[in-house]
Amino acid sequence: MSSVNRTVTVAPLPFSRLSWLGRLAVALASLPLISSGALAQIAVSANDNKVVNVNGVNQIVQNPPPDTVTIVDIGVSPPRIIGEVNAPSSVVGPPQNVAISPDESIALVAAPVKIDPSDPKKTVPDNKLTVIDLKASPPAVIATLEAGMGASGISINRAGTLALVANRSEGTVSIFSISGKTLTAAGKIQLGDAKSGPSHPAFTPDGKKVLVTRDGDNRVSVLSVDGSKVEDTKQFMVGGIRPYAIDISSRGDVAVFVNQGGGQGDIDTINVIDLKMNPPRVVDTIPVGQIPEGVVISPDGSHAAVTIQNGSNRPKSHPAFNDYGLVKVFRIDGARLTLAAEARVGHWGQGIAWSRDGRTLVVQSMIEKELEFLSFDGKELKKTGAIKVNGGPAGLRTAEK
Repeated sequence: MSSVNRTVTVAPLPFSRLSWLGRLAVALASLPLISSGALAQIAVSANDNKVVNVNGVNQIVQNPPPDTVTIVDIGVSPPRIIGEVNAPSSVVGPPQNVAISPDESIALVAAPVKIDPSDPKKTVPDNKLTVIDLKASPPAVIATLEAGMGASGISINRAGTLALVANRSEGTVSIFSISGKTLTAAGKIQLGDAKSGPSHPAFTPDGKKVLVTRDGDNRVSVLSVDGSKVEDTKQFMVGGIRPYAIDISSRGDVAVFVNQGGGQGDIDTINVIDLKMNPPRVVDTIPVGQIPEGVVISPDGSHAAVTIQNGSNRPKSHPAFNDYGLVKVFRIDGARLTLAAEARVGHWGQGIAWSRDGRTLVVQSMIEKELEFLSFDGKELKKTGAIKVNGGPAGLRTAEK
């Protein structure tokens, strides 16, 4: 086939239009670089200023500054801090003592412990629940409520109408109804005695069930939900020692929770719950390393990411010490997990969160006092940056939608 040469003539633009386009190009070049999707996404980090780790020993800070909450937009590249408020928090308890409403209008932060007013060298359980208005400019605390003693993990249902708080020091779960930005206490559920240690509640996507980890008696309880009525079904699972952080897939088919184990340097595990079974039950257990701390399933339900302390919070002379923490990402295949990627991160790792597109992970490192950002392409994790925060980052969430 013979080729045909064609010449296309482009008429020159009038000078005024060319100048306008030039000004537009300069204006666009001055805008912040936006990641794919170009939509803001809020991540909230609760930071503890009361406790520091000095060569593997946790020490209470004398006359500490207030704990803080950092609000970060992870929908831009690079991510940026858009606000900070003072609110009580703690590294004690699972790194899910933060929850964000589905419309990203409010954040809730629980305070599991506080410094003992009668002895500043000790801590005692706390019950404070802080409500933060994320739409205010700048973000602001709008209410402080009381949950139960040892208030720890928090979740908000996907309708944005109900919040549950696990109270580790009294064996209960507090119920709060939500209307707009207003929370109203709606009672408590007694799950066990004061040593049962309810740690974190997680809603199924339809909002009709809740799974609650209990690190004191090694159970995962199943609650039923009907409107604002929440009841203990008395069903429970046992899948390891000290179940702690838990997350449920947006598909509603599986949940994944971590076991903190005995803290002796032994290998610890994560478990998979098959929610399609009636009643739900643990169907898979995976060894991951020393003390898995946070766990979160990607928005599309395809992967689960786990932070692992890996001995990084121990004294350097300890035989189980490693000079780095770990993040592991597992591919979810039905109700089974397969390791997809892992990366080294900072010391004494805590919370973890996915970006909405599943391409970025945010990881908390307590000792470095920073949020690390990792890219994920389905096969490999790479560190892309970090942001320092005011305090040791100990709780982290994005909105569940």
